[in-house]
Amino acid sequence: MRKSKKLKSLVVVGLSVLLLTACGNLGSGGTTNTTTEKDSNSGYQTTGSTSGDNYAGVIVNGRYRTNKSRGVGIAQNSDNLYNLKSFESGLTEISKNVFSTKSYVFQEGQILSKSTVQKLLSRKSKSNKIGLNPVDNGKTDPNTRNPMYVQQIEEQDYMKEDGDGKLSLAGMTIGIGMNRKDYYQKEEYGATYTSTISKEEMVAQGKKAAQAVLERLRSTEKVPDNVPIVIAMYQQAENDSLAGGAFYAYTVVKSGDQISSWNNTDLATYVFPTASDDESPNSNDEAAFNSFKKRIQGFFPNLAGVTAQVQYKGSNLQGMKIKITTQFYSETEINSFAQYVTKAAKTYLPSDIPVEITILGSDGDMQALVSKDSGDDAYYTHVFSSY
Repeated sequence: MRKSKKLKSLVVVGLSVLLLTACGNLGSGGTTNTTTEKDSNSGYQTTGSTSGDNYAGVIVNGRYRTNKSRGVGIAQNSDNLYNLKSFESGLTEISKNVFSTKSYVFQEGQILSKSTVQKLLSRKSKSNKIGLNPVDNGKTDPNTRNPMYVQQIEEQDYMKEDGDGKLSLAGMTIGIGMNRKDYYQKEEYGATYTSTISKEEMVAQGKKAAQAVLERLRSTEKVPDNVPIVIAMYQQAENDSLAGGAFYAYTVVKSGDQISSWNNTDLATYVFPTASDDESPNSNDEAAFNSFKKRIQGFFPNLAGVTAQVQYKGSNLQGMKIKITTQFYSETEINSFAQYVTKAAKTYLPSDIPVEITILGSDGDMQALVSKDSGDDAYYTHVFSSY
């Protein structure tokens, strides 16, 4: 049972991290089954039951219902896929605060089309009235150019079964990714320049974008006025960062098209070892990681890199994801190394947070996983092999 639970964490590595980990079927009347056979009373299927920590996803006509704007986020974040991963997973975690996994079924966004999201992420112009980014003022100097503030948008729909045994929209979450650095070229295929956006300006522009998206959603018949909408704001990490960004605020609009207040998340993401100008809230956490890193590098010198992504809520460490790139060639080496990593992790890393350690080959293939949940004493270790 423990092994099955831990293997599910592997989904984090892929871009479809969010909601494909459960398996089962939601029948009519709120009962749950462990099959995916079609329920003749409801006319829909789900990827799982609503009893776990993850949402069950919607299957229509035997296929998982994908997001209508699928692929736009990847295109907008091709320079740092960590942003895309942390954006998607963090957005789901915020949704869980409002829409319980036991009461709602998840559906990929079906309201905002791909073309609409592309227009929203573009600049406002005579031909694009809904653009969330300012008009192009024709200037190329970083100090005078109108930067691109809004980088990505994602919609999540949360469904409930109505009296007729059909799923209907019962809630929505919209994630909006904002830039602190705007990368651009003065000419096609030319050098890349950077505009820096202040935190205050990013927050102000984000509030404007959130209000505009909310009004657009409420103006459609598909989003009734009484459907609660969560809007979560995300600060993008820089392109060369080894970690993604973090959500900095969210709001819950239970009805209407006006945002009255925001909740600060107090979340921040760092990379260990940190740069000198990017110190984490607690130096003891980085010291523990550095001790772990030194230990495994001393025992196994064939390591190309050891880094960690960490997230804080205020000054409290929430989790650690470590990536180790190796130059091993035999499975016996990988087995021995995974065992030693497990031992070192138990000795040096914090015990009260979730830890995930992925061991990769020089070609990027995953060789082993070492992980534990928050509060667990024991680590789970799995080495990937083939027949």
